[in-house]
Amino acid sequence: TSASASRIVSGQIPLHSELERAIADFIGVEDSLVFVSGYGTNVTTIGHLFGHKDLVVHDALAHNSIITGCRLSEARRLSFAHNDWYELDALLGKHRHDAKRAMVAIEAVYSMDGDIADLPRAIATKRHHDALLMIDEAHSIGTLGGTGRGISEYFGISPRSVDIWMGTLSKSLASCGGYIAGDKALIEYMRYSAPGFLFSVGLSPPDTAAALAALRVIEKEPERVTQLRQRSRFFRARLAEHGLPVNLEDETPIVPVVVGDSHDCMRLSQQLYASGIHVQPIIYPAVPADGARLRFFITVDHTEEEMRVAVQALARELEQVRAHPA
Repeated sequence: TSASASRIVSGQIPLHSELERAIADFIGVEDSLVFVSGYGTNVTTIGHLFGHKDLVVHDALAHNSIITGCRLSEARRLSFAHNDWYELDALLGKHRHDAKRAMVAIEAVYSMDGDIADLPRAIATKRHHDALLMIDEAHSIGTLGGTGRGISEYFGISPRSVDIWMGTLSKSLASCGGYIAGDKALIEYMRYSAPGFLFSVGLSPPDTAAALAALRVIEKEPERVTQLRQRSRFFRARLAEHGLPVNLEDETPIVPVVVGDSHDCMRLSQQLYASGIHVQPIIYPAVPADGARLRFFITVDHTEEEMRVAVQALARELEQVRAHPA
């Protein structure tokens, strides 16, 4: 059940190489490297590749692991308003010349809002300013694109237009850990020098096999991705019918319903759980103090009837909470 050691010492097993080859082929890049932690993947990659003479500019809603990686690297860190490509362009225009290297870090699908980044704009901006582009695909691999290959497939753009692909194994790939994917030189450098890989145990055999098996299912059954998209649209439409706040333009399986007050959000989550509906409250500091929300995750196994019941219960309980504030 354990690889027992760092892969560079004696923790390497054939399954590791098989999974890394499968991930790279699935994404459409030269190679990939698997880490034991999704959070640690971002932290060690950014912390290792960049230094105090460099600049990293990230979306204001980027995951904490990206921010922590920037702090570890000691690179200058700037953020731009969520999906504000004009501000990103202005920041790079003002500060890029002061840095040895620059990188833009964004997420493909944002975990708290479920919206999709504008990949064409991101690529155009990074090229204009001679910067690298890193994309966190934790929530987009297996959910975006015609066959689940993520945001590059969604926009019909070559995956080799992005310098660093990051993803987790714990969501669509039903396992635990993370990966970095890109050109062979990048991965080879990381394999023999990144502290979070070099000095950490190899991914456990069961987790490696589980991720590989999940990836094979996605490849063999791409209709799952289409079904997931249909179910996400169905759920959003039912929310809108009941007058609940939802963005109908998004089609990702992350569906937030903003409640506002954190206490109300917690009460709603508890009352729905008592009714057999499991939806987690997201409150400050994960979101702004007035942006507390219930975050629904839709899967292909959710039926239309289950989604109808969930929406009806949410509308009913939300009315009760607002009618009887604590």
